[in-house]
Amino acid sequence: MTVLVDRQTKKGPWVDQLKGRTLIEWVEDRTPGDSRLEMCIQCGTCGGSCPSGQDMDHTPRQLFAMLRAELEEEVLNSNTPWFCVSCYLCTVRCPQEVKITDIMYTIKTLAVADPRTHANTARDFSETFIGYVDRFGRSFEFGLASRHALSHMPNSVQGVMELGLGLLTQRRMDLTPTKIKNLPQLSKILHRAKELEAEL
Repeated sequence: MTVLVDRQTKKGPWVDQLKGRTLIEWVEDRTPGDSRLEMCIQCGTCGGSCPSGQDMDHTPRQLFAMLRAELEEEVLNSNTPWFCVSCYLCTVRCPQEVKITDIMYTIKTLAVADPRTHANTARDFSETFIGYVDRFGRSFEFGLASRHALSHMPNSVQGVMELGLGLLTQRRMDLTPTKIKNLPQLSKILHRAKELEAEL
């Protein structure tokens, strides 16, 4: 396996953390607990169990094979981690007890930190969602859908507007965001979670 040491042409802020390790070793180290990633036998149980599998451009096992092959850009630009709904069904059914969902979070963290993945629409959607949760304590569906459609799907804006109008008239969606009670308390929890993540 090639050791990732020469990255002069494409550096991300996480590169210094590799310190001569392979990409798969970096993912294993950054995943909390024992990821058991090296135990994957490529059986495909994860992809067959995934409720979002049909929307992923690679199954989890394919993504792990890409990690082993050091196909870094393909891994970073894959939509697979972003379509993971964190149901842990793949993890529960994995015969090797690979912590698949936790590994998906690690790959997302890597993709967010890498400047080459700015066009990743799933990442942008996730960051917008998190931004609303940070500011209001909950998602703001109208703002999330509008921003995402205008930024990434301008040709579908009319269809999104029609759907939104239906939701608004049925009072299933609000035009303005509302804050939750005790937002400062949630903000402290989120801040502490970010601190713990930074320590990994």
